[in-house]
Amino acid sequence: MEAEPPLYPVAGPAGLQGDEDGFAAPDGPDAPLDELVGAYPNYNEEEEERRYYRRKRLGVLKNVLAASAGGMLTYGVYLGLLQIQLILHYDETYREVKYGNMGLPDIDSKMLMGINVTPIAALLYTPLLIRFFGTKWMMFLAIGIYALFVSTNYWERYYTLVPAAVALGMAIVPLWASMGNYITRMAQKYYEYSHYKEQEDRGPQHRPPQGSHAPYLLVFQAIFYSFFHLSFACAQLPMIYFLNYYLYDLNHTLCNVRSCGTDSHGILKGFNKTVLQTLPWSRNLIVVESVLMAVAFLAMLLVLGLCGAAYRPTEEIDLRSVGWGNIFQLPFKHMRDFRLRHLVPFFIYSGFEVLFACTGFALGYGVCSVGLERLAYLLIAYGLGASAASLLGVLGLWLSRSVLLLAGAGLHLLLILVLFFWAPTPRVLQQRWILYVTAALWGVGSAFNKTGLSTLLGILYEDKERQDFIFTIYHWWQAVAIFVVYLGSSLPMKAKLAVLLVTLAAAAASYLWMEQKLRRGLAPRQPRIPRPQHKVRGYRYLEEDNSDESDAEREPGAPADGGGPGPQPPGPQRRRLCPYEQALGDDGPEEQ
Repeated sequence: MEAEPPLYPVAGPAGLQGDEDGFAAPDGPDAPLDELVGAYPNYNEEEEERRYYRRKRLGVLKNVLAASAGGMLTYGVYLGLLQIQLILHYDETYREVKYGNMGLPDIDSKMLMGINVTPIAALLYTPLLIRFFGTKWMMFLAIGIYALFVSTNYWERYYTLVPAAVALGMAIVPLWASMGNYITRMAQKYYEYSHYKEQEDRGPQHRPPQGSHAPYLLVFQAIFYSFFHLSFACAQLPMIYFLNYYLYDLNHTLCNVRSCGTDSHGILKGFNKTVLQTLPWSRNLIVVESVLMAVAFLAMLLVLGLCGAAYRPTEEIDLRSVGWGNIFQLPFKHMRDFRLRHLVPFFIYSGFEVLFACTGFALGYGVCSVGLERLAYLLIAYGLGASAASLLGVLGLWLSRSVLLLAGAGLHLLLILVLFFWAPTPRVLQQRWILYVTAALWGVGSAFNKTGLSTLLGILYEDKERQDFIFTIYHWWQAVAIFVVYLGSSLPMKAKLAVLLVTLAAAAASYLWMEQKLRRGLAPRQPRIPRPQHKVRGYRYLEEDNSDESDAEREPGAPADGGGPGPQPPGPQRRRLCPYEQALGDDGPEEQ
């Protein structure tokens, strides 16, 4: 019986079995190494590099979509829960039957105070939190605080709702500042991965050309705000599919309302104290709150699992190593920049207009005339109009950067003038389509405002060391404006519209003045970012010139400015320690 041939040829001193010519490559120590460890014959370095950076670009797109979806889900849950909570707590029967004399209206007022007042102090701690935790982890922690606020509605008491509202108020500005910084950094990274060959030619120490990342920033901000404004529509799903079945119609809730729109005072004067036909079962409320809690948890997982880091680890270390005292002071020092000072009226108006859309217009014009059961459709029209208009931000690729921002301001100016002279009649449904169109148009102006401002800040401030300070200032002024609206909620509608009109006119004039200064070539005054001071040496710098070492750490022969070689001292010279030896604290062998 013949033996089966071996599956693999066996190498021997005379060559492979079956090689009769005897010209096979020698085995043992004389064998050529290129055949064993040489490059793959079909390896194409340029093609592999192109594929690598393509994967990097897809990763950046994944980060943008995950952050946008996380923000949309977070605010959809937050706004939807807050809306249902305030409507249920407004009803007298619901309060008396479920909570008795617990003082639910007082708890709600303190809860709203915690949400609106606490962000006033955010300028003091937001940059410290972002630098300490990092941009991605700050987003994750802030969304976790929103989820904590949702969870407190399982047990509605003073000691659960009010502390959670204060914590949520503390997280508002850090969340928005970190999200604005994150989207801007993703645009810069996408440019780096798209033009990696130019980066290699320039060298790692050279910055990209000014404004090079602007096209990607326009697209990413348009995507982000398109997702975010959908949260206003998503927040109405619990209202449509749950709470609307328990509400009285407009003939009951508006029976004592006599004036709406520009003739109204405060918030829904004369609105009926009972709005629920039947009280919802506690089991159904728990189901709704559980669904909202699951969505909030999903938003946390999206940011945690799909969002990558905004900075490299060494960049994170550099950002923290400038000193916590400097980090605390730099937001205030950046206010010396005339560009930020000229944009402050726009920041304030940005906070005014979004809260006016959700409270002043939706309640004073919408609910006051067509009933509480159509509030959800008004806000859906606003959210869908804003989401669709946010995608128009890509028109900035072909238009001047001021066109969309001023177009949104002009559209809001026309709407404010119309609202100033319009007083809809209570309980007349024929005017509901006018309200829907007005809400959608207001959303278009809001989208142009938000997208234009965030894109403008990302273009004006390209330094990655400054972006978290800039977006902190922007969203802090928004929080201040929202606080002012909260304080003035009892003012007449004409006074609210007059404040909006004056602020909008001042914002547009101030912005045009800033653009004129920039065209004249006036240089802005930016504070100097201190050089990082690292306490741990040697584990991260591989180049000869360590830009972060102090004069005391330099070698005796090195010049103070880090330039060319200086005069060498006499005597035997020691070689420079490698990073591994510096980390171990070893002196290393001396040069022979």
